[in-house]
Amino acid sequence: MEIIPTRAKFYGDGGKYFSILLVNALLIILTLGIYYPWARAKTLQYLYGETEFAGSRFAFHGTGKEMFRGFIKAVIIIVALLIINAVFQVGHNPGMVFIGALIYMLGILLIIPLAIHGSLRYRMSRTTWRGINLGYRGNLRELLGIYFKGIFLTIITLGIYGSWFSVNMRKYVTDHVRLGNVKLNFKGTGSDLFLVNLSGIFLSIITLGIYTFWWVRNLNHFHINNMSLEQDGQEFQFNSQLGAGDIFVVGITNYFLILFTLGIGTPWALLRNMRMVIDNVELQGAFNAETVVQTEDIYTDATGDDLLSMLDIGLDF
Repeated sequence: MEIIPTRAKFYGDGGKYFSILLVNALLIILTLGIYYPWARAKTLQYLYGETEFAGSRFAFHGTGKEMFRGFIKAVIIIVALLIINAVFQVGHNPGMVFIGALIYMLGILLIIPLAIHGSLRYRMSRTTWRGINLGYRGNLRELLGIYFKGIFLTIITLGIYGSWFSVNMRKYVTDHVRLGNVKLNFKGTGSDLFLVNLSGIFLSIITLGIYTFWWVRNLNHFHINNMSLEQDGQEFQFNSQLGAGDIFVVGITNYFLILFTLGIGTPWALLRNMRMVIDNVELQGAFNAETVVQTEDIYTDATGDDLLSMLDIGLDF
């Protein structure tokens, strides 16, 4: 009997998304930014609710109240760093200015892994599929070790280690995500990502940018095809069917959509990108959704998620 792969599907509608973003923007302006956490919650609730896997949709249960508490903490942290930096700028003493800038940069470098860890704990915990909570079981000390080792080696190798750094972070995070009693795994290697990027840069240059669409496809395949689900001792591989032609068509049409609508078409373009990626993902093998059971706790501190948002760093899986 032929085994039909388990597929993902995205149902987002550009018109509905546009109305959500428009109302969010108006309320953020009218409340002088206070509504921002509720705006983020509504946006995530819509996007998660329009994403389907194995015939069931995800749901995001985070609330504006939870995110507001995290937002206030995130603002205090960022403002504190800015104040410290400003204090050292007084008098324009070159040594003091340098120390202030150094403290600020080191503060931001420290915030990033703390924000990633906190955001994953919150975002995963407040997300359900078939009523089952996702969860993140990563250890902050271990993540900090990977992060600062990666920063150091990337600097001293003039960026070459960046591919290994990226993969090590992704592998650690992915390997500690749970969907109930189902475990996620990531098997990509830094050398494979390095070769994808190296060939992408070289071939894009000699083809005057034409190869860029294949480069983006290869990056998508690297990140998706190296992921798997582990269920009851069995491993099921994710697979992306995304083609360079899909990326070219969607990319070009999105460009003109945004250009000719003076930016109004951006929500439609964003959802077309999401649909292109999600609809091309499938899980190979006889994955049994009925055996997934609840194992994860609920975590409601959204500080890390708000910090990531303020630093414009997204969770992309």
